[in-house]
Amino acid sequence: MKKLSIIFSVFLCFSIFSKAESPYPVRGLCVGAPSVNNVEEFAEFIETDLSPAGLNLLILRIDYRYQYKSHPELIGNNPYSEADVKKLVKVCKENDIRLIPQINLFGHQSWHSSLGKLLQVYPKFDETPDIKLPPEGEYKWPNPDGLYCKSYCPKHPEVHDVVFDLVDEICDVFEADAYHAGLDEVFYIGHEQCPRCHGHDKAELFAGEVTKIRNHLKQNDRELWIWGDRLIDGKTTGIGLWEGSYNNTHRAIDMIPKDVVICDWHYERPDPTAVLFAAKGLQVLTCPWRNTENALEQEKMTRLFIESATRDMKPKYLGMLQTVWGSAERFMESYKGNVEPERMDKSAECLKELSKVWNN
Repeated sequence: MKKLSIIFSVFLCFSIFSKAESPYPVRGLCVGAPSVNNVEEFAEFIETDLSPAGLNLLILRIDYRYQYKSHPELIGNNPYSEADVKKLVKVCKENDIRLIPQINLFGHQSWHSSLGKLLQVYPKFDETPDIKLPPEGEYKWPNPDGLYCKSYCPKHPEVHDVVFDLVDEICDVFEADAYHAGLDEVFYIGHEQCPRCHGHDKAELFAGEVTKIRNHLKQNDRELWIWGDRLIDGKTTGIGLWEGSYNNTHRAIDMIPKDVVICDWHYERPDPTAVLFAAKGLQVLTCPWRNTENALEQEKMTRLFIESATRDMKPKYLGMLQTVWGSAERFMESYKGNVEPERMDKSAECLKELSKVWNN
């Protein structure tokens, strides 16, 4: 018994030491849910590839691809069953990977010439009902505004009754302690076509929606995670329209609750805006995509921010979140080296290179 106690003590000390040596607590991946037919393959990929790479967070963009019981009218194509989700829950638990689902809220309610499921079924929620999408196949990007993603009206009296039902259901089935609401690229906000929102301060509208979602999640002790672009002043920083705000929503950074977790994405340059969020008291992750050189520079900056931060600021820097915007299937095959170079998903190479350094 004494020998076992000594072994356990050594193991415990080693574990504590290992955790202490980790440069940052979160090493994550955000990816769209693969086809239902590939759930088993994806679960195996989590165990044999992602976990050994040091991954401890997986954000799965599920959106309307689940067999919702609360609103079956919103079930999208190729939906997951509860059993499909539980396979992923199981493998993530076994590999100490935190699993967080995402349904895009507020913005991203359309894509090019396709309305998202919410506005298909509930057109009354549309912030810009007079902006019509062309027929499928006839779309030329960008639209006359230079944009592609509609929003729902955050002040519609019925919209949250619907979306919060979905949020609660998907968080329950994922057994999740956090939820990613997207909230990126919200361009249509306080629009003149909306009788409820027109004339309202856009920063207050955005902050109000963030706070409303956060408060709902808080009732079940869940965190709210969002993308950070709408909270960055795109004009002043020169970061631009997509990775920053040109419609004054950036002022919402001083209006939202401090326990909202920010996913700070920059893909063309390694912009050091994580400092902005941390200085505002918000926890932040730095998010690369497909440029490996930028990703490694962002990783170095994350370490530097932590090393040079004050005691109060250090915990705000949570770590790294690799993003994938192609299919999960191509990402898996690219990661395994099973695709031709011209078909390679470069975000797989980013993750491979990050995994070489983020555990050291």
